[in-house]
Amino acid sequence: MEAWIEALLATLALPKFGLSTAFLVSLISATLLPLGSEPVVFGLVKLNPALFWPAVLVATAGNTIGGAISWWMGYGIERAYERVAHHKPLEVKALAWLQRFGPKACLLSWLPGVGDPLCAVAGWLRMPFWPCVAYMAVGKFGRYVVMTAALLWVFPQHLHP
Repeated sequence: MEAWIEALLATLALPKFGLSTAFLVSLISATLLPLGSEPVVFGLVKLNPALFWPAVLVATAGNTIGGAISWWMGYGIERAYERVAHHKPLEVKALAWLQRFGPKACLLSWLPGVGDPLCAVAGWLRMPFWPCVAYMAVGKFGRYVVMTAALLWVFPQHLHP
């Protein structure tokens, strides 16, 4: 099994797979799994500066699809949870806040730690799917543009003699 994982990682590290790797890691990182896509996107752009916009767009698409998957997970699990649990006062406040803002709350899906669960809670609350996905995409796109540009500014490309 370990050899298989090493072979997969070596294949995904090849330059011709850079954008597909960024997509896959961005998608997985937007689910409830603890994984960050920023190092992959930054590394790809650092090695291939001409891929700035393609990398940002591919990462945004992957991260948005991952957010949509989280939305559906929340949508599906809501019924099972509601049958066996009661909400704590803080949960009730958070749910009321999200319901008040509606799909616009998904703009915050880019936030570390709370963004991915926010997408699941939007599904839990049965917020309209497509408006949620659109707001997720806007928030995630903004994050990738700002984060990648900032990292390139902090770590500029050095020309080799």
